Amino acid sequence: MSNVTAVKVRSGSGDPHTPVKSAERALAILELLTRHERPMTFTEIGQALQYPRSSLHGLLRTLVERGWAEFDPDQRAYSLGIRTLEAGNVYTRALGLVERALPLMERIRDTIDETVQLAVLDGLQNVYVAKVDGRQTLTLASEVGRRLPAHATGVGKVLLAGLSQEELEKRLAGVTLEAVTSRTITDKNLLREHLKHVRQRGFAVDNEEYTVGIRCVAVPIFDFSRHVVAAMSVSVPAIRFTPGHRQRAHMLLAEAARHLSAALGYRSAQ
Repeated sequence: MSNVTAVKVRSGSGDPHTPVKSAERALAILELLTRHERPMTFTEIGQALQYPRSSLHGLLRTLVERGWAEFDPDQRAYSLGIRTLEAGNVYTRALGLVERALPLMERIRDTIDETVQLAVLDGLQNVYVAKVDGRQTLTLASEVGRRLPAHATGVGKVLLAGLSQEELEKRLAGVTLEAVTSRTITDKNLLREHLKHVRQRGFAVDNEEYTVGIRCVAVPIFDFSRHVVAAMSVSVPAIRFTPGHRQRAHMLLAEAARHLSAALGYRSAQ
């Protein structure tokens, strides 16, 4: 998904494929607020998007009035509004993903007492849409709604591996891969090769690439069109991530992924 999505509408005159500027700008504001996990002032938004002040005032006022953004008068800052949460909830409900996944995730958690997560891809970030915590003490950056760089996580690498080569190259173009830990893959050629192996094996492993001391194994979820639509992972402290424990987690994840993919209409090629 590109950073700015163009909305195309038909009107009584003009090119029906011409993006509507105000719609593009409103969406760009929402996407900017989504990427920043903190409120932003009018000046910060203006500097990031370079819109005329009068136009930006009008757009922000409309977004606030319609509930897509919120304004904090004390901080003089804007953040995402309640309508974005409602839309996200409707999207995941419509997909049927979270409701179907949670019982399977809880079964894995109850079996091995580890944290289980479900994520989808947005651009080059994975977005967590469900999580069940084990009783073990873990310091994880993930939480529902949180976005992390896909190249540095197990679920993210599974999701990137599910893209076509053309789509992957489009998303990587002009991007610098951030080194989150010393183990993060930051070389694009190495990442391409790594994703080939993920695709061939059908799972990915995060070896402390986002959080030092935490490892995970992740598998893909397919839909009726045989596309990867989500990824599920088990996160484990590195000290407990023995080959046997990893294999057990992988086995449980693979079984859950088969059930969830089938529920979404996936049928393997004959």
